[in-house]
Amino acid sequence: MTQVKLLSGDNPQIAKADGDAPVQAWIAAIPGWKSPAAAQLDRLVEQVVPGVKKAVKWNSPLYGVEGQGWFMGLHGFKNYLKINFFFGQQLTPLPPVGSKDPNARYVHITEAGIDQDQLADWIRQAAANPGWKV
Repeated sequence: MTQVKLLSGDNPQIAKADGDAPVQAWIAAIPGWKSPAAAQLDRLVEQVVPGVKKAVKWNSPLYGVEGQGWFMGLHGFKNYLKINFFFGQQLTPLPPVGSKDPNARYVHITEAGIDQDQLADWIRQAAANPGWKV
C-alpha cells in the first residue's frame, strides 16, 4: 500500500472521489487515536442515516443525502477531529463551536471520546434538512 501524505495538522491527503472507499482510506490514514474515533463516527453516521452518501473532497470526508446535498464534513487536526455541520445553526442544541460561516457549527472530538447520543441527534437533524450543494 502506498504511504499517504499527511498534510498540516495530520489531515490525510486523499484524492477527491465519491463513495465509501475513499472515506475508509482517509479513516485508515489518519494517525493515532483519531483513526478509531473517525471509524466510530463513520459507523454512527451509517446507523443514523441509512444509505448515506459519502465522498472525499478537499481531503475531507463528506456525508450527505442523495438529492439534498452534504450535511456534514470531517477534518483532522493534531489534537482533535473537527466535525463540520454545514448548516449547524439549524440544530438544537447548537453544536458548541462557532464558525466564520454564519450557517456552520463545529464539534471537536478529542482523545477523551465522543457523546454518541448527542452526535446521533445532531446527525439525524442535519440529515433531515437540505444540505450544502457543491
